[in-house]
Amino acid sequence: MTIEVLDPTDGEGVAEFAPAARPVDLSALTIGIVSNGKQGTRQLFDAMEAELRQQYGVGDVVRLTKGHYSAPAEAGVMDRAKEWQALIAGVGD
Repeated sequence: MTIEVLDPTDGEGVAEFAPAARPVDLSALTIGIVSNGKQGTRQLFDAMEAELRQQYGVGDVVRLTKGHYSAPAEAGVMDRAKEWQALIAGVGD
């Protein structure tokens, strides 16, 4: 018996990845929070927003919800993200 193993990759390998620079101070920055829309995210992000405002003095918190929990964020969400200095994305069940 012969077993054929298929390689699902495109053969180009993994692209290099460098994380974004981290802000030293969050005060006066605009932070975006992108939710997947599931029920469990509301309380988490409410608490996170309060902490960002009270403890870290952020300038503004913008909260958006993706159109569907299992899909990537829409182009409009990604366009808005360009206006923020940091972004938090999360899921909840």
